[in-house]
Amino acid sequence: MNKEYYLIEGEEKKGPYTYEELVDMHIDIYTEITTSISDTPKYASELPEFNDYFIAQGVYFPTEDNLAPYVKRLGAFLIDYFALYIIVSNIATRTGWIVLPTDYTLGKPVPPSMLLLSATIMITFLLYKTIFEATNLKATLGKKIFKLIVVDINGQRLSIGRALLRNLGVILSITIWLPFLSVFFSEHRQAWYDSLAKTYVITTVIN
Repeated sequence: MNKEYYLIEGEEKKGPYTYEELVDMHIDIYTEITTSISDTPKYASELPEFNDYFIAQGVYFPTEDNLAPYVKRLGAFLIDYFALYIIVSNIATRTGWIVLPTDYTLGKPVPPSMLLLSATIMITFLLYKTIFEATNLKATLGKKIFKLIVVDINGQRLSIGRALLRNLGVILSITIWLPFLSVFFSEHRQAWYDSLAKTYVITTVIN
C-alpha cells in the first residue's frame, strides 16, 4: 500500500494525496503534512522522501553527507580573497586614488596609504561576500567554482542580515587567522562565525 499524505492548513486536514500529487502542488519546506503512517504533523522538509524534490528546487539541507570539505572551503576563500585583492589594488593605484610608497620595507611604520588600501580591500570583501551569499546564488564565485553554497538550517539562502553577521566574523578572522581553525573542531565543520550566524557551508556535489 502506497503511503498517503494529508495537508494541514490551520485546523483543516486535506487529503489524501499521493507523493506525485503533492509534488505537482509545488509544496515548500514549511508545508505541514501528516501521513497514513503517522498523525503527527511534520514539515515537508522533515520527510526524507522529499529530499530529491527539494534538491531539484535548489534547496540543499545541511547533512553529514554534504558538509563542505575543509580543502574546498580554503580553496574557495583563497580564490575570492586574492582575486579581489588584485582587482581592488589595481583600481585604487592605477586611478591614483591611493599612492603606495616605493621605499617601504618591513619594520617601518605602516604608511596611511597602505592602511587605507587594506581597509578598502576588507570592506569590499565584506560587501562582496555578504551580497553574493544573500542572493539566490548562495555563494561567492570562489565557492561556485568548488560547487559550494552557504545555507541556513533549512537549506535556504541567507538573509542580508545573517550574511552580514557571518562575514563580519570572516573579516575578523582574516585579521588574526586563528579562528579559522575552529572548523577542524566543529561537529558540523562550522567556523565560529558559522555557529554564531547559524549557517552551513555545503557541497552540491556528493561523490
